Amino acid sequence: MDLAGARTLLDRALDDARAAIPAAADLDALDALERRLTGKRSPAAAVNEAIKGLEPADRPVAGQAVGAYRAAVLELLEARRTELAAARAGSRLEQERLDLTRGGRGRRRGHLHLVTQVRQELEDVFVGLGFQVAEGPEVETDWYNFEALNMPAHHPARSMWDTLYVRLGGPEEVLLRTHTSPVQIRVMEGRRPPIYTVMPGRCYRRDTLDARHSPVFHQIEGLVVDRGITFGDLAGTIEAFTRAYFGEGHTARLRPSFFPFTEPSAEFEVTCIFCEGNGCSVCSGTGWIELGGCGMVDPNVFLAVGYDPEEVSGFAFGFGLERMAQMRYGIDHIKTYFENDVRFLAQF
Repeated sequence: MDLAGARTLLDRALDDARAAIPAAADLDALDALERRLTGKRSPAAAVNEAIKGLEPADRPVAGQAVGAYRAAVLELLEARRTELAAARAGSRLEQERLDLTRGGRGRRRGHLHLVTQVRQELEDVFVGLGFQVAEGPEVETDWYNFEALNMPAHHPARSMWDTLYVRLGGPEEVLLRTHTSPVQIRVMEGRRPPIYTVMPGRCYRRDTLDARHSPVFHQIEGLVVDRGITFGDLAGTIEAFTRAYFGEGHTARLRPSFFPFTEPSAEFEVTCIFCEGNGCSVCSGTGWIELGGCGMVDPNVFLAVGYDPEEVSGFAFGFGLERMAQMRYGIDHIKTYFENDVRFLAQF
């Protein structure tokens, strides 16, 4: 795809948006249009992917075209959402009126689970930042889950993960993945840098169910590998994600930590969404809520996949999807996601 082809693709997609968005009948249809026009399979994502193959002088122009396209589409979406919200408010009294002349309302149509909604929204956020989406198997080998991530046999860091092993192969050779980091190894094995990828998926640990932990949970991780990547690029990406997902009034900060596959490592926190950073019981008065871990990829991880750590550098980050929903909607116990209580599910 050349610059002219990129512009043509975006112009046609924008014409489609101008026709389809005002005709959207409800918010579900509008959300579907937003995913089609700006998500991971959208024309904008296709042009983003093609930018690295353009002439150096054309890349900024193509990037500006993608930005202008997204801004125009988001303006159309917001205008239609405002119209639909006004229409819904006008009919709410009629919908909530107690009608004694007939029976119940019948069964309502189902919708995506809250965790799936959060996953799709996060995928769209990162695709908008120039990332691709990758997936991998949930049943993994010890090599991908631990050894290639700088945790050889008997490494003390393995105690950080309570692992569920599968009766396949040799003893403790096959397991249910404890994080989505094995997908990072598979991505790096399959191609050469530059790599800008996020990896969402289900994970398993031998955890006792409590308010914040479950034997089954979901993560999303990100990986960037290229020449000249620095810790400043990591901090900037975390900040950009925080503002894109939580809103312009929120920011992020990094605190030193340890992970065997990154060095240096950090935990990142975001402004408490409940008190807007002023301090409350949820954030223990600090104004910050821990979200996940991150750091610069350890050279040993690069060596495991055949990369030269003298030529490339990179960073990785990850956090839980259930935690994201807990923060946004004030859900106090993780088991609520798995109880299949229609009263809870219908709220989202």
